[in-house]
Amino acid sequence: MVPLIILVIVCSLIAGAFGASLSRGSKSSNNGTSTEINKGNREPVKIEINEVDTSKVHTAAEVYAQNVQSTVGITTTITVNYWGYRTNQAAAGSGFIITADGYILTNYHVIEDSNKVTVTMFDDTEYEAKVIGYDESNDIAIIKIEAEGLTPVVLGNSDEINVGDEVVAIGNPLGELTFSLTKGVVSAIDRDVTFSDGVTMKLIQTDCSINSGNSGGALFNMYGEVIGITNAKYSGSSSEASVDNIGFAIPISKVYSIVESIIEKGYISKPYIGVSVLTVDENSTSYGIPAGAGVKEVTKDGPADKAGLMVNDIITAVNGEEISKSDELVAIVAESKVGDELEFSIYRSGEEMILTIEVEEKITSANAADDNQSDESGNYGDEGYQGGYNGGYPFNFEDFFGQFFG
Repeated sequence: MVPLIILVIVCSLIAGAFGASLSRGSKSSNNGTSTEINKGNREPVKIEINEVDTSKVHTAAEVYAQNVQSTVGITTTITVNYWGYRTNQAAAGSGFIITADGYILTNYHVIEDSNKVTVTMFDDTEYEAKVIGYDESNDIAIIKIEAEGLTPVVLGNSDEINVGDEVVAIGNPLGELTFSLTKGVVSAIDRDVTFSDGVTMKLIQTDCSINSGNSGGALFNMYGEVIGITNAKYSGSSSEASVDNIGFAIPISKVYSIVESIIEKGYISKPYIGVSVLTVDENSTSYGIPAGAGVKEVTKDGPADKAGLMVNDIITAVNGEEISKSDELVAIVAESKVGDELEFSIYRSGEEMILTIEVEEKITSANAADDNQSDESGNYGDEGYQGGYNGGYPFNFEDFFGQFFG
């Protein structure tokens, strides 16, 4: 499991000032020698941009100028109980404006358990925000401020990024260094990252400097479009060397539909087939059993049940696309739309067959979004591909292999 730091800075409201840990400047003694400094006479460049032109590549300075007023700082107040004593704590994170009338996207863990959410704009204007909804399993939340005429970001397509693409992040590292920009590249895509609660997410890896307080901030491509939501950084254990420049962001394209559903419907609508799966790995081929996604559970009267899918079936392909592990199936279902008909290639008791499953809608409350259904999102909880094995096999050994060996 990758040790991670969730990027929210938390401190007691009665804590001392942050500035003591930073050096404001330095003094040097003059030994009387003369030093000549060559100064350039170039006129400074003034960047004035009123809208984002996403048809061309920009400099980091241009991306910042385009988007800094669409980036916000978020401060939350949380009441905690220490040995019977109630006290308030503050947590700081970041976010970005996605509509002109005040909807803001951030991480769920930024606003989790908060009593009050305050948004600070680039011009230092503060608003009290209302939590509209969230999806805990995808670590996203929508909050809203009462404002009009705001400048929203442009949401890009994270499916089009490549390793090596330049990116910039804007956020509030350490909760104090507000509206900071860092630059880097995409280090990896679809990186499986497992958090302390056991949830695995496929994230963008970047070497942009990302620190506590950056959570919920935007990761931009050089066209000025948001391609990710920064949410974690890698941290070595105390026994390891210090680890820098390994940060992660949620791909924006993976949460489009969830964000729209929360804003437009007030609930989360996800594609649903009603099945829990585990990986049947390549070791099974030595027993004449194909690799794929093994069916652990089928929801009664759900789409898969109605199509005839059964427990212990092995799903080897969907719409002709080979399935070698369960997260590949989860991703296909998550990217499908309600009403789509998916053609499943099935291996059952030594025979191959085709089943057609119609994707249905699964509705969950936007305030209780994590229902631990592995086939309804791009994430994998206990029912997903990282579920347990029995001696290297996904099911009860006797029941599973009894189908094939009598």
